[in-house]
Amino acid sequence: MKESIQYKIFRVFNVTLLILIVALTFYPFLNIVAQSFSSEANINAGKVNIWPKGFNIDTYKIIVKDRMFWINYKNTVVYTVVGTAIQMVMTTMFAYALSKKRLMGREFFTMFAVFTMFFGGGLIPNYVLVKSLGFGNTMWAIVVPGAISVFNMLIMKTFFQNIPEELEEAAIMDGSSTYGILLKIVLPLSLPVIATMILFYSVGNWNSWFPAFIYLNDKELFPVQIYLRNLIKGAEGSLSSGATSADNLTQISANIKAVTMVLTVLPILCVYPYVQKYFVSGVMLGSVKG
Repeated sequence: MKESIQYKIFRVFNVTLLILIVALTFYPFLNIVAQSFSSEANINAGKVNIWPKGFNIDTYKIIVKDRMFWINYKNTVVYTVVGTAIQMVMTTMFAYALSKKRLMGREFFTMFAVFTMFFGGGLIPNYVLVKSLGFGNTMWAIVVPGAISVFNMLIMKTFFQNIPEELEEAAIMDGSSTYGILLKIVLPLSLPVIATMILFYSVGNWNSWFPAFIYLNDKELFPVQIYLRNLIKGAEGSLSSGATSADNLTQISANIKAVTMVLTVLPILCVYPYVQKYFVSGVMLGSVKG
């Protein structure tokens, strides 16, 4: 079919607009990466755009050579994996139960969960609770208190409610148990929302630093975000290599924020392409006929 002149003009305009949007979206990230490889003078003078000026890797060398950085980086990976696993199990089970109209007290439990979104005990009661449970200065103080996000739970609950009940009824007639239905039917059909929740939880766990700042005392248990925060603040002992000079500290003060963002964002950027393909809905199409 021959394209009209109006359609050709629309295509040119559409492609141009999308390219501009992508450029505007991608520019801040390129600017941060360029600053992380630029010198102090050029950063302070505002000469760095998307290409490094006065190329140097002094800050990267100082951080990468520090043993504590890799210990804290490993801690962040462990906290993210374990925390996300706990959160997904708890959120999925709670959401699946609340999605069933036959559940007694369903409205009460839903309102009880929503209530916690608006009212909380506060920092001091939470601290006392975590300490009384014996979680102080342990990994569990990081991964257990945030085991369920009510907002994410409500999203999953809504998704589960949209799954045709005929599928579960057929499974029940075939002798499947409740857990069998959840594991073999519901979860395979819920890959889009599961992938989205995994991304939400993992990003939140990866970027989290305040719970560790409150509940942890041992530096070898800190996540990498605390390490980099201490580095930015110039905290004593943040660099344990012993090779830090005045020039190095000056350089760190100029571009440590850029280096921090690159080091913390990079793992999420590597994971995202493998998760985003599940974001497109429509996995349910054709599952029920008639």
